[in-house]
Amino acid sequence: MKDERDEQEQMMLDMVDRFLETEVAPHVHKLEHDDIYPEEIVEKMKAMGLFGCIIKEEYGGLGLSATAYARIIERISRTWMSLSGIVNSHLIMASAVQRAGTEAQKAEFLPRFATGEIRGGVGLTEPNCGTDLQAIRTTARRVGDEYIVNGTKTWITNSMYGNCLALLVKTDRTAEPRHRGMSLLIAEKGPGFKVTRKLEKLGYRGIDTCELVFEDYRVPADRLIGGQEGRGLQQILSGLELGRINVAARGVGVARAAMEESLAYAQVRTTFGKPICEHQAIQLMLAEMSTRVEAARLLVESAARAFDTGERCDMEAGMAKYFATEAALKNATDALRIHGAYGYSKEFNVERYYRDAPLLTIGEGTNEMQRIIIARQLVERNRA
Repeated sequence: MKDERDEQEQMMLDMVDRFLETEVAPHVHKLEHDDIYPEEIVEKMKAMGLFGCIIKEEYGGLGLSATAYARIIERISRTWMSLSGIVNSHLIMASAVQRAGTEAQKAEFLPRFATGEIRGGVGLTEPNCGTDLQAIRTTARRVGDEYIVNGTKTWITNSMYGNCLALLVKTDRTAEPRHRGMSLLIAEKGPGFKVTRKLEKLGYRGIDTCELVFEDYRVPADRLIGGQEGRGLQQILSGLELGRINVAARGVGVARAAMEESLAYAQVRTTFGKPICEHQAIQLMLAEMSTRVEAARLLVESAARAFDTGERCDMEAGMAKYFATEAALKNATDALRIHGAYGYSKEFNVERYYRDAPLLTIGEGTNEMQRIIIARQLVERNRA
């Protein structure tokens, strides 16, 4: 069974490689430069089943392991990181329903998530609330068989072209501790769900990242994930473990792309009568770039394997996310320096890596927070 599964996953990876080479790579420069949403590419991703990567086969998904999923995301990010975010936010939403939803919710939504018929992300961040999710202000008041939602969300991926969110709300503003008053809703677009503006970004372009306003937006009560109030924070945090593995895999992809382009360029660019790869200063940079990629990849594999066993893996995911995204940032910077003026030009991919990489150190929990999580888990798991 394991050999068969490994063969299926390798076939999927080969298909993704071909797709990226023929359908994505030729169009990245224009789409990213002009900040155009890649609608045709997304439709092809639906057809490939990528929006059902980690959804169980019984619900129409591919049922891939987190390990295989991370490898797919690494490949996508080597070509165009923005596409990985389109998949990731959607699958965090799907993962929350798959792990914590009622049987009726799973049966109704997971098959439609898997095909991309319903596609979206997670509604967490607010104008005054990022890493501290317990500080959200968006409320959901139960009235009969509905929740009435009011509030604002921002930096929400897949919110303009998607049609559903796993929406984090306060169902009890007086609860202590605060997380006991938080719930997670399956929120499909409808009256009162308003996309007010698309946010302009330094990098991560092409993907829709928006500000949302909810004004007396009504959600059927049976869309409360798990059917019980007060569990929303725990439900979404379990999904964020997968999200952090995804972001770490993106880091590996960007770090690898920056390293590979630098390695190729260093062999054809000459100074003082020889290729710059023969200069010791460049050799040291290339060696460090390559080592970062391999170390980051191994940390991502470790975190993904832990996730696949069903174990708590916030420390492993935090380590992978922290190291891999810092590797992406450093490799992108070194690639810019190796390429010199060409690295600063929009005609080359290197400047895109340099703009994309900083987001990875912020998204899905800042790297400062990852280090705190790592330290706390180290103490918890190794009591003196």
